[in-house]
Amino acid sequence: MVGFRNGNVKFTNSFIPNVFQKVQKPLISVIIPVYQEEKILESTLQSYSIELRKKFNLEIIVSDGQSTDSTVEIAKKYADKVVVHYEKHKQTIAEGRNKGAEVALGDIFVFMNGDTVPDKPDDFFRTVESWSKGEIFEDSYALACTVTVIPSEKLLKDSIFYTLHNSYIRFLNLIGVGMGRGECQIIRAEVFKNIGGYNPSIAAGEDFDLYRRLAKIAKISFTNKIKVYESPRRFRKYGYLRIVFSWMVNSLSVMLSGKSVSKEWEAVR
Repeated sequence: MVGFRNGNVKFTNSFIPNVFQKVQKPLISVIIPVYQEEKILESTLQSYSIELRKKFNLEIIVSDGQSTDSTVEIAKKYADKVVVHYEKHKQTIAEGRNKGAEVALGDIFVFMNGDTVPDKPDDFFRTVESWSKGEIFEDSYALACTVTVIPSEKLLKDSIFYTLHNSYIRFLNLIGVGMGRGECQIIRAEVFKNIGGYNPSIAAGEDFDLYRRLAKIAKISFTNKIKVYESPRRFRKYGYLRIVFSWMVNSLSVMLSGKSVSKEWEAVR
């Protein structure tokens, strides 16, 4: 249900349009699921300037999973649309992405995490725009791209890991398995809706599940023409071995049973 807040009554998944919302139908909807992101969200949203939105006809949508800090207030300052989760159950990131997609009007959906920003935003969206017009990767219905650490925080171990992992994602798409980090998944809106979006019951590995299902009916291309930076905060807290092992276990579980082993993906803030 999408509605508005009315006095003290909180409707399920309140949708708040912002002052930046356009009358013109957007080409690209950037959908950002968030939860307790007050420390980083403002700098993330500042990456999408008004000039950038006008130039590439973007709309920015923030989908909040019932944050209790100032995340929603920050989102309302910068986003075109804000969707807020008010149901009693804890929202998965998959459900958050889906709720953002429900109010999205673009032909292309770009799912970007709250701690992830595009490198060279003009080049990033120019590439996405070209793809939307069929000028590049014309036979692909979704894109995966290079993900790495913010340069100012990159260590040698980060460079090694991301080089190997980006190569692995490229290989999986080449052989038709389908893979793209949830930090940035780019997909045609029509196809996203046709396959039912993300599986909201999957707490971890929902990004792999989406592209795995998509790869069965359409081509996914990996491109190093565009790149995004993510915060290394999760790797710093748990270490690469633990995180990669968790990814492997959840991915295998998703493939074999359609469910993740993890009951929730712990927020690291």
